[in-house]
Amino acid sequence: MSAPAHLEPRLLRAFVTVAEELHFTRAAARLYVAQQALSRDVRRLERDLGCELFVRSTRRVTLTADGERLLPYARAALQAQDDLLTAARRSRPLLVDLNSPGLGTHREVLHRARERAPGLELMARYESGLTWAAGELLAGRLDATFGRFAGLVPSVRAGLDQQPVRYEPMAVLLPENHALAGLPEVPLAALAGETVYAGAGNTRTEEWTDLARRLFDGWGITLAPPVPLAVGEEEFQRVTARAGRPVLAVVSFPPLPGTVSRPLVEPVPLSPVSLVWRKGMIHPALVELRRSAAELAAERGWLERPVDGWLPGLDADVMGAHPMSRC
Repeated sequence: MSAPAHLEPRLLRAFVTVAEELHFTRAAARLYVAQQALSRDVRRLERDLGCELFVRSTRRVTLTADGERLLPYARAALQAQDDLLTAARRSRPLLVDLNSPGLGTHREVLHRARERAPGLELMARYESGLTWAAGELLAGRLDATFGRFAGLVPSVRAGLDQQPVRYEPMAVLLPENHALAGLPEVPLAALAGETVYAGAGNTRTEEWTDLARRLFDGWGITLAPPVPLAVGEEEFQRVTARAGRPVLAVVSFPPLPGTVSRPLVEPVPLSPVSLVWRKGMIHPALVELRRSAAELAAERGWLERPVDGWLPGLDADVMGAHPMSRC
């Protein structure tokens, strides 16, 4: 007997069904196929295996010795296929990095996706920074994240894909006793001479520090030197409070204890937010996440740039090259 290189599951299912019914007409009815088609499939399997599986007569169908011997293997092969299909339908959780619990835009997109697809599992992570998360995406340890895509080096961007989500206006967190804390909004020129913290020295958030550096140039604003790397919201609050300096943020970031959040104006600096994932990735929850981002962007006008908005040219090019409708 010469074994074939491949066997079609359809042929194995025909064999098993006939073996269970020992009747071609009843087996054909179970499989919703014509009896002639079923007979052809069994004959083809017998040719492929090089042995007879059934003894056929006008009155009865019985298994041959080879049929009896091979039936358990055919059943096991079909069960393995069924198990594989079941596992594929039961998708693993999608791991979504929200960077920080305080970033409202990211959280809103995730919550909308969960509402759209309650049968899928989207698990939040808080890894702080697109620069670090991009490496986790490429390594397959994360599935999606948010951040400033243009802030990544080209070689990293080449392995990732992105969808623009929002041009988020930026803000400054000020100590409650700061001279500018009483203003409803803070002109950039009013920060001249200030030293503002924007994550300098944190290798996980280099894209954010680079954006701050580009913004501060020409306004007389100094980028604050590195502080000890704070892991977790409580430690970040403690370290920034100890430094006592203004902190660059976005308008959706809540004020920390002892601080007030004030939007920046004249011009309005924008933080470009993209949904980012590994190129070529396929997952049903990623589809829902992308659709949710597009819905919210359309509903809230998140991708409408204000007339006096500030954005680096590289960011404008990267965001404009990927329309949100591409889902």
